[in-house]
Order: sequence, then structure tokens, then C-alpha cells
Amino acid sequence: MKRLVVFVALCGALVVAVAFDPVLSQSRPAPQKRGPEELKRLSVAAETPGLAEPFRGITRNGQVESGLFTLKSTGVSTAPVRAAADAFLRSLTAAQRAKTVKPVDDDEWRKWMNQSFYVRDGVGFLEMTAAQRDAAFALLRAGLSARGLKQTRDIMRLNETLAELSDNNFDEYGEWQYFITVMGTPSATEPWGWQFDGHHAIVNYFVLGDQVVMTPHFAGSEPVVATSGKYKGTSVLQDEQNKGLAFVAALTAEQRAKAILKSSKTEDLNLTEAWKDNVVLDYAGLAASALSPAQREQLLGLAGLYVGTMDDGHARVKMDEVRAHLDQTRFAWIGGTTPGSTFYYRIHSPVILIEFDHQRPVGLRHLMDPSVPNLAHVHTVVRTPNGNDYGKDLLRLHYLAHPHS
Repeated sequence: MKRLVVFVALCGALVVAVAFDPVLSQSRPAPQKRGPEELKRLSVAAETPGLAEPFRGITRNGQVESGLFTLKSTGVSTAPVRAAADAFLRSLTAAQRAKTVKPVDDDEWRKWMNQSFYVRDGVGFLEMTAAQRDAAFALLRAGLSARGLKQTRDIMRLNETLAELSDNNFDEYGEWQYFITVMGTPSATEPWGWQFDGHHAIVNYFVLGDQVVMTPHFAGSEPVVATSGKYKGTSVLQDEQNKGLAFVAALTAEQRAKAILKSSKTEDLNLTEAWKDNVVLDYAGLAASALSPAQREQLLGLAGLYVGTMDDGHARVKMDEVRAHLDQTRFAWIGGTTPGSTFYYRIHSPVILIEFDHQRPVGLRHLMDPSVPNLAHVHTVVRTPNGNDYGKDLLRLHYLAHPHS
């Protein structure tokens, strides 16, 4: 089995590098640059319907399953992230703080979008001083694991690569086109949180006492491997791709028949990206209860790649929650199952929803066939179903226990 996993991983990495090489790709004119007014128009057009419906949360049938989340002590301190948030806010000017700090229950939580055109609130890295950037990265370092921080930084770097490959379109792409907002006041007892938002990287980080909810979390890139430019050699989401492929390869024929919903993939399939807070999505695919003990651990390891982007202590807390609901978990797959295939997979339980999707080209549609998904463009998203994205169920419970005027 270990040899199979290594073989799949090596083949996957080789195919990605070959699949996207500007020298090998057929070149067309880069997408036309869009001005500020057009970006604002597109943003409003996306945001208005996206916020039209009050938050309910992702459910399997339109009804939130109650009792899944409780107010409790995790035993994992949030003092480091609180101190980092305080230091970041102190580093800002009064004008910057005024546009960065929002109420803890503000709709700003829901105002995130993967697409590059979205006009974001908060303070941007482009306008930060070197000291302010250091403080911003310290906040990310306190909230994320070392792997999560590296993934986020590499996505930012690959956004620079995308700008280079898009006729140097640094108005829309680039390493520093990212923003931070802070919701509420950093506190040891009251709810608060922060959001990091930009193209292909979104972190929503809600804190209440020593509890943390880090969803929705979006990670993606186009390209996923830089074969040229300033950050040549940078890559992301290869483990998520290759270990997903290794997991489906480890299933028996009978198990694959249940897991695979469709054997071909011709379109983008993620269902829970921006503005999809209330998606109704029933369970589908193979039940984890039908897996062998070794397969169950392999599935948990795959889920752990995504959960493990948050700080180590709170990742362990979340994985305990995921493991407790393993028998209610389903694994679904769409696409091919051989190295070089494009595919989509989903891990879905009452307490976690993970999606991985090979996407069609967007920023690089001038360099490759824009009509079909490829290995060079990947989107992943992690959600907390049943009303606890953005920590909203914990916030509801907190307000019930401690009414606020």
C-alpha cells in the first residue's frame, strides 16, 4: 500500500508539472484587464444576491441538526492569537483601524469571495508598512499551523505567478492582493474573530474563550505549481490531490462502486464556495462505516490535511469531533481514478464538509483549453455544516447564556 501511495503521488506531481508549462501551452492573448468600476460592478452583482438570504447554514435537508455544538472548554489556549490580534490592531493607523474593525456579528463574515475581482473590505497588504505586514503575518502564524501558514503564503506567491502569466496584471492579481478584517474586540471571554481574504485564500477564524471555528476556509491556486517566474518551484495542494487519489485507489471494487458518483468530469463541481452558506446538500457516496479500520484511518488522515491547517491544538480538538461522527461520514468521488485524471471528491458529515475540485482555467485560459478542468487549477473548501460556519452556532449559544443589549 505504501508503494501505491508513493507511486500515485509521484505520478500526480509529474503530470501537474507537464500539464502546465507556459512553453508547452498554446498561447492566446491574456484576458483583458478590468478597471476599478468594472470590478466594483462585478462585486456588487455577486454580493447582493449572496447576502439576500439570512444565514442558516449548510444542511442535508434544509433543517439544521441541533445539539452538535456546545459551549465548552477545549483546554487549548487562544491567548497567542488574541495577543497577535491586539498587536496587529495597534500597528494600524486610526484610519486603517476604522475600516478594519467590525462588530462580531457583522455580515462582513459572509463577505468573502475567491474570485480575484471582488472588492474587499479591511486593510490590504499592499497598503501596509513592513512592520504592519510583520504583525499581520504574526496573526496568521498564531492562528494557523506551520503547514497552514506555509500553504497560505505559497498561495499568495502563486498569485504573483498568475499575475506574471497574465500580461503582468498586478491590478487584479499579485502576492499582496489580500486583506484582513477583525470582528469584535479580541477578548478572553467575549466572542471575536478575524478574516483573511483574497484570491484563492480565505480564512475565517472565530474565537470564543478557548474554542475556535476556522470555517469557511478556502484554499486554491492557478497554477498549483510555478514552473517559471519569481517563485518558480512553489507548489500547493499536491498532498490533498495525491492522497485523495490514493484513498480511492485503496477502495475495493465494491466500495468504489458506491463512492464514485460519476466516472467523468467535465465541469467545475464545488458546491459550497462563496455565497453558498445555506446550501442543501444530502449525503452521497460511500459510508465510512463500510470501511476497514485501516481505510477509516486513511480517510481521517485525508480529512486531517484540511483540518490541520489551523493551529495544532485546535486541529486536534476538531479532529476529535470529526472522529466522533465518523460513522455518519460519507465519501463521494466524481472523475477518473488514475494518475493524471481530473476529479472532485467530498468528505461530508454532520460536523465537517470538505470539497476538492480540479477546475477549468480562468486566469490562465489564454494558455490552455478553457473548456475542460485541468490539474493546474484547484479549489478546496472546508465548511462546518448545521449552522456553525463563522462560529455562528457558538455565538447563538453565547447570546442565549449571556444576553447582550
